[in-house]
Amino acid sequence: MPETLTHDYAQLRDAVVLLLAAVTVVPLFKGFGVNSVIGYLVAGVAIGPHGFALVGDLEGTHRLAELGIVFMLFAIGLELSVERLRVMARYVFGFGVAQVAVTGGVLFGAAMLIGAGWEQAAVIGGALALSSTAFVLQLLSERGELSTHFGRVILSVLLLQDLAVVPGLAVVTALGGAPDELVPALLLAGLKAVAALGVLILAGRFVLRPLYRMIANTHSPELFAAATLLVVLATAWGTAEAGLSMALGAFLAGLMLAGTEYRHQIEADIRPVRGILMGLFFISIGMLMDMRVILPRLPEILAVTAGLISVKALIILLTGRLLGLPLSVAANAGLHLSQGGEFAFVLFSLAMGTAVLPVETGQFLLAVAAISMALTPLLAAAGRRAQGWLDHRGVAGADTLAAEAEQYSGHVVIAGFGRVGKTIAEMLDERGFKWIAVDRHAANVADARARGLPVFFGDAANDAIMQAARTDHARAAVVTLDDPTAAGAVLRGIRKTLPDLPVIVRARDTSNMKDLLRSGASSVLPETVESSLLLGGAVLRSLGEDDAQVDQAIEAIKRATYQKAEPRGDA
Repeated sequence: MPETLTHDYAQLRDAVVLLLAAVTVVPLFKGFGVNSVIGYLVAGVAIGPHGFALVGDLEGTHRLAELGIVFMLFAIGLELSVERLRVMARYVFGFGVAQVAVTGGVLFGAAMLIGAGWEQAAVIGGALALSSTAFVLQLLSERGELSTHFGRVILSVLLLQDLAVVPGLAVVTALGGAPDELVPALLLAGLKAVAALGVLILAGRFVLRPLYRMIANTHSPELFAAATLLVVLATAWGTAEAGLSMALGAFLAGLMLAGTEYRHQIEADIRPVRGILMGLFFISIGMLMDMRVILPRLPEILAVTAGLISVKALIILLTGRLLGLPLSVAANAGLHLSQGGEFAFVLFSLAMGTAVLPVETGQFLLAVAAISMALTPLLAAAGRRAQGWLDHRGVAGADTLAAEAEQYSGHVVIAGFGRVGKTIAEMLDERGFKWIAVDRHAANVADARARGLPVFFGDAANDAIMQAARTDHARAAVVTLDDPTAAGAVLRGIRKTLPDLPVIVRARDTSNMKDLLRSGASSVLPETVESSLLLGGAVLRSLGEDDAQVDQAIEAIKRATYQKAEPRGDA
C-alpha cells in the first residue's frame, strides 16, 4: 500500500509540475511577444530529464501528450464538410503524394552521399519528409486560416503525411528484421488500413448520429461531453490497434460528425481539453531535447537543420508550382511545411530500438527535428511575408485570387478596400454575406490580409483579375474607388461580359453620375451628397423634427439630385 500511494502521489506531482510550467513560462514568453509554442518547448527542456528532471514518468507523459494531436485533428474534422474534403482530394493525392515522394527521395540520396547505408538512408529520408501536423495546424487555427484555400492546401499535405506514417512504421520494423519480410509487412499494413477506414466510415454513418441523438435526449451536458470523449478516444485506440495513426482516426470521426446538428456543442466541449493537451504535447517535445547532445555539436546540428529547411521549402515550392499552385501560395506552403515533424520522433525512436539507426545518429536527428519544429512560428511568419511580397508585386496575383475564390458563389465583389470598402465589407459580414475585395494599394491589402480578410492585390479594371474573383458567379459588385476614371474603367470592364449583374458605384460628387449611369451602373451614390444628407438630417433632428419628417426631406432632396443626373435618351 505505501508503494502504491507513493506512485500515485508521484503522478500527481508530475501533473502539478507540468501545469505549473505551462502557466508560468508560457505567459512570460507571450509577454515578450514570443509564440506560446516556443514557451512550451522551453518549459519542456527545463523540467525534462535533460534539464532539472522534475518529471518522473516520462513515458506516461509522452503518451498522454499524443492525445493533444488526436483532439486537434478531431476538431479539424468537425470544421470540414464532405464537399470541402472532395475539393481537398486532388491536393491530398496530388500535392501530398508528390511532396512526400520527392522530398523523401532527395533526402534519401543526400543521406547516401554522406555515407549512410540504404536502410538508414530510407529511414532518414522518410522521417524527415514529414512535417509537423501539431505545430502548423495550431498556427493556422490561431490565425483562422484553416478554412481558406491556403489552409486546405496545407491540411491536405499533412493528412497525406499522416497516412504515410503507416507504411513508414512497417518499413522501419521490417528493416530491423529479415529483408524478405518488407513486402509482406507493407501489404499487411495496407490491408489493415483499408479495413480500419472502412469500419470507421460505416460506424460513423450508422452509429454516431443515433448515439448522439440518444444522448441529447437525456438533456445531460455531462453525459454529452462524456460521449464525445468516448468517440475521440475509441476511434484513436481502434486505428492505433490497426496500425494507423491515432490522429487520422480521430480526424475521420470528426468528419463524420461535421454535418450533424451536434457539431457546435461537441466543438465547445472539447476545446478546453484540446488546448491543455496540445500544450502538454509541445512540452513533451521539449523534454526530448538533450542539451548534452545538442550543445557540443550545435554548429553541425544547425547546419543540417538549415539544409533540411532549405531543401524541403524549395522542393515544396517547385512541386506546388508544377501542380498548378500560384507562386506566392507555393512559397508560403514551402516555408510552413519545411520543418521536421512529430512522427519523425516516432520513426527515429523505433529505428534506434531495432538497431537500424545508431543511438548517436538517432539523437542527432532528433535534435535536428526538434530545432526545426521550434522554428515553425518564424518560418510561418516568413512564409506569410513572402506571399504578401509576391502578391503585392503582382506576381501571379490573378492565379492566387482564382485559387482562393474557387469555392465562392453568390458573393459580393468589392473593387477598392479603402475607408468605404471596409465599411461595406463590415456591413456584409454583419448580415452573413460572403465577399471578396480587390485593391491596388499594397498597404491596404497587407493590413487586411494580416487580419485574415479575403482582400487581394490587383487592378479591378483588369479583366483577368475580375474573372479570378469569380465576378460571373457573384450576386453583386461594388466599385468604391474615388477616382472617377478608374471607377468608370472597372464598370465598363464588368459590363462587357455581365450586362445584368447589379453594380453599385461610389461617386465623389454629382458631376460624373451621368457618365457612370450611362456606362451601365445599377446605382450611383455620390459621397458628398450622401454625407451632406446625413449631416442635414442631424441638423433637422436638433431643431425638433421627427424621423418621418427628416426622411421625407432627405428623399425629396435625393429625387431632385438624382433626377438631374439621370442620362436622357437624346443626351
